[in-house]
Amino acid sequence: MLDPEFNHLKHRDLDWLNFNKRVLQEADDSENPVYERLKFLAIFSSNLDEYFRVRVSQLRQIKRIKKSLRKKLALKPSKKVKEILHEVSKQQHEFGTIFHDQIIPELAKNKIYLITHEDFTQQQQNEVEEFYRKNVENSLQPQIVDFAKEKRIFIENNTIYYFVTFKGSEKVAFVNIPLNDHGRFYTFSSSGEFYITFIDDIIRYKMPSVFSEEEITGIYEIKMSRDAELYIDDQYDGVLAEKIYDSLAQRTDGQPTRLLYDADMPKDFQKKLRKHLGLGKIDMMPGGRYHNFSDFFSFPNPTNIKDLVYEDLEPIPHKELEKSDNYFDSIKEKDMLVHFPYMSFSYVEKFIEMAANDDDVTGIKISFYRVADESNLTTSLLKALKNGKEVTVFIEAKARFDEENNITWGRKFEENGAKVIYSYPKIKVHSKVFFVERIEKGEKLRYAYIGTGNFNSETSKIYCDHGLFTANKKITKELERVFKVLEGDLIIPRAKNLLISPFNTRRDFTKLILQEIDYAKEGLEAKITAKMNSLEDPEIINLLYKASQSGVKVRLIVRGFTCLTAGMPEISENIYITSIIDRFLEHGRIYLFHNKGEEKMYFGSADWMTRNLDRRIEVLAPVMQEHVFKEFKDILYIQLNDNQKARIQDASEENRYVKVKPGEEKIRSQYKIYQYLKEKHTA
Repeated sequence: MLDPEFNHLKHRDLDWLNFNKRVLQEADDSENPVYERLKFLAIFSSNLDEYFRVRVSQLRQIKRIKKSLRKKLALKPSKKVKEILHEVSKQQHEFGTIFHDQIIPELAKNKIYLITHEDFTQQQQNEVEEFYRKNVENSLQPQIVDFAKEKRIFIENNTIYYFVTFKGSEKVAFVNIPLNDHGRFYTFSSSGEFYITFIDDIIRYKMPSVFSEEEITGIYEIKMSRDAELYIDDQYDGVLAEKIYDSLAQRTDGQPTRLLYDADMPKDFQKKLRKHLGLGKIDMMPGGRYHNFSDFFSFPNPTNIKDLVYEDLEPIPHKELEKSDNYFDSIKEKDMLVHFPYMSFSYVEKFIEMAANDDDVTGIKISFYRVADESNLTTSLLKALKNGKEVTVFIEAKARFDEENNITWGRKFEENGAKVIYSYPKIKVHSKVFFVERIEKGEKLRYAYIGTGNFNSETSKIYCDHGLFTANKKITKELERVFKVLEGDLIIPRAKNLLISPFNTRRDFTKLILQEIDYAKEGLEAKITAKMNSLEDPEIINLLYKASQSGVKVRLIVRGFTCLTAGMPEISENIYITSIIDRFLEHGRIYLFHNKGEEKMYFGSADWMTRNLDRRIEVLAPVMQEHVFKEFKDILYIQLNDNQKARIQDASEENRYVKVKPGEEKIRSQYKIYQYLKEKHTA
């Protein structure tokens, strides 16, 4: 048997670009409504911004590690960054082609015209003049700079600027593009036909009045991406992480990771701009006339044409919970499974609301990874405090890009009497759980919710997640121990049922995979079936390679990046991976082991990534009740058989769609799941 020990691992950052390519495929798919295709372009752009702020930033920071340590770790950040920029450049070219050659003509077919300032009619010019004077002019902050004399100006992260050049002058100007409360787009008054322009074009149109004493020779849009933070601990831990941290010089917050600029900018000004901002050549990324395409999430739709967007899917009423006036009685009778966005998040909110108002409830404990803005759930928690309940709230203070909002809510809960616990150094709490204590006939009973998604009603409309309400004594007792760990009352939570990272998840997953290997060696049927967001952990991947070589059939659905290469002869030929990108963002994690026919299934918040196994508090629950097991398995197998939106992930990295075989039913899994749940809960 070949030993693939860590020799066949794809680079996570390069394979992440392969994932974003699949997002671009959705924008390129003419079967999708045009406004949905625009949203996929916005998702692609937003993903790429975060990628440069976090992942590329980390690679750039690694260059500052002592060369001897870099060599020891076989780290080659410059080479990887060059490979990344090459692929990003290709994808951005494709992005531009889709936008200009497909999206704009498709909008025009529906009498929606995206126009530039050169296209403004006299009437539109008059309209723009008034809008500019009232809403834009006072928000402009032009800065004239002499490259030869003046110090560098600071370019804000993810803020769009115009870089302006003048005739016969060494001076240039930087002009911010303020969006304020008016968004990125302006829709002209019209009847029958609809004309929309960027706010950028309104400013470009008025630029001569901003610099009335200069002759403008060029106006070029630029945007800087700066690092969000150094996430070394996403990849390295323990003593090694400390060595890496110690080897870094004092870093400058917000180090530039990319300057996106209009490719029409003359090369001499590109060079001057680069030097003025203190950037390297590798930091410069040519782009189009406009940046920040994530703003297309809010592109105006002034029509009433239904075919331009996805048809609404009405939330499916849960068969039992919809009719229940007392969730405690319903959940005590049997476990209840909910699925988002196919069902309403209100079931989660309603349970917390019931707990807040129930005289027999003594306490509520909840773990927040990303706290939503004010919502029914946060309101109910505040109501619980007002009603004298003991409320314990764990707040993850290091949830990327949501730190400020999380801490704000933590203070608000504290001010109202909650016990608030913030995250610990070097570890995140990523579990999506809550726990309710209730006194019934003098006995303390526990109720729990374990989910795969954040407690956020807005994201629940676009993320495919699962949640389990349970009163199972074994599960709720172990979940109580998780909260005791968070509260500092326990160091290690004993668990025979739950998988709790970083305590027993890796150990138990390893044991389950090794068992399947043993069964295969005995000539028995052996299978591992799993769905997750990302697959990165080297030890798990190595075990899966060994499982494949032993004859275990490994079938995976991985939405995002995977460092495992499937289908390699003698290494991973028994591993088959697909990725589903569709209307909603796949976010659930389900793990199924054949176990000699007595199948074992877990679901929860953890991917097979090192950080989820070793450096985050995660909770995965065993699926113990038969009706829940069947529902999960049915949904998983619908996704395994997707032949409309599933792409094959193998060494070719071509993102080939799974093809419909002759006589085979066309299965678009998200719609098939919706229909399955609708039939199940309305029967």
